[in-house]
Amino acid sequence: MKSILEYETVDYDRENHALVIIDQTKLPNDIVLLSLTAAQDIWDAIYLLKVRGAPAIGVAAAFGLAALAHRITAQDKAAFLEELAEKKEFLNSARPTAVNLSWALKRMMDVCHKNPEAPVAVLKGLLLEEAFLMKQEDIAVCRKIGEYGLDVLKDGDGILTHCNAGQLATCKYGTATASIYIGQERGYHFRVYADETRPLLQGARLTAFELYSAGIDVTLLCDNMSASLMQQGLIQAVLVGCDRVAANGDTANKIGTSVVAAVAHYYKVPFYVCAPTSTIDFHTPTGKEIVIEQRDAAEVSEMWYQKPMTVKGVRIYNPAFDVTDHSLITGFITERGIVKSPVDLRNC
Repeated sequence: MKSILEYETVDYDRENHALVIIDQTKLPNDIVLLSLTAAQDIWDAIYLLKVRGAPAIGVAAAFGLAALAHRITAQDKAAFLEELAEKKEFLNSARPTAVNLSWALKRMMDVCHKNPEAPVAVLKGLLLEEAFLMKQEDIAVCRKIGEYGLDVLKDGDGILTHCNAGQLATCKYGTATASIYIGQERGYHFRVYADETRPLLQGARLTAFELYSAGIDVTLLCDNMSASLMQQGLIQAVLVGCDRVAANGDTANKIGTSVVAAVAHYYKVPFYVCAPTSTIDFHTPTGKEIVIEQRDAAEVSEMWYQKPMTVKGVRIYNPAFDVTDHSLITGFITERGIVKSPVDLRNC
């Protein structure tokens, strides 16, 4: 039986021109691969978190747009580009917070703008090539993040992570887990603690699942238990991913991340954001300008229960993300090195 790590998180079926993803809503109990060719199905997969994690969303959107481009029948260049732009905007509306979605789709459209003389058939091929290039770049970026991350870790460290910024959120290695996987390759033995991450349980269903499958020492805990571990001195570093970093270093990540950062700051535990530079949005000055996605209340009250877990009529607050203030972040581990602030990347 194949390990979850042997499956491609995001891929493309060249024969059928389809985006292929693992349906992460079925994990860890069932490994189901989806083959998607329709715009609505691709949009739903992103919105419903069948594919999730900023890097994976970006690559999935790129492959999805390539699949949709293949099905555009217009041979007139202007008509083709008009329809492609409509599909791009539709996919871009699926999730507002993860900057990789808009970044990847813009990059795909830039392929068309950079090749003004190319006929439609050639553009379709170029779009697919660009999507595959993004996938390979993501793998290389995550590997570099993992290598740099080992500079702030030592064998035997206890590492806390929140949500899933693992291989299931990228094309390989993950961001926050990259150092863990590469450390394992090099003989390190880390103790990893994974917050379950309410309400969608990405830590329980995904992070604990993939780390356990890799043979890594992983312990699952409820979100409100991390302070207890830090108090006991069992956590030497916190590694999290992110969905968008503002120019000043404020960071949007899965809801609850800011709580972990505040607790880590109190207990003087280093708190690192593992971020490909594609998630840094220099056009957003601070975290106050980051649009936070609001999710369905049923995710809190009903999703994991046979019966509702609260009385009918109670208002439910369910933001997908919160913003961690830059003052609580020890550093950003990127593919270009470890920096204190995104601004430092302009000088490295």
